[in-house]
Amino acid sequence: MYGAIMQGCPAFCGHVQVRHPNDIEFLVKEAEVVTGVPGRIFVVAGAECLTYRVRSRTNGYEVERLDPACNASGQAMYLLPEMMIEHGLGRAIRMGCLFTPVLRD
Repeated sequence: MYGAIMQGCPAFCGHVQVRHPNDIEFLVKEAEVVTGVPGRIFVVAGAECLTYRVRSRTNGYEVERLDPACNASGQAMYLLPEMMIEHGLGRAIRMGCLFTPVLRD
């Protein structure tokens, strides 16, 4: 595995580490502006490599678990920003295990 520093954040194999829960809002909006597609993919590094799509909503986020082929599970949950820290994504951030793919221009 190789690593680098991109914009002050560690990057591994084309993924950037999410370092703080407040980063999610910026990262999701950045992806929506750059790609024109709603939401952004986040990966919890670990044995299972859980994958989520997070979309920005009016007062929070829509979080949807994806299968290994990045297909939606059909169950999405709505989270307020302050609730994100208690979700699995928030726990992954605290453990330093949440990553998102680097956007390509």
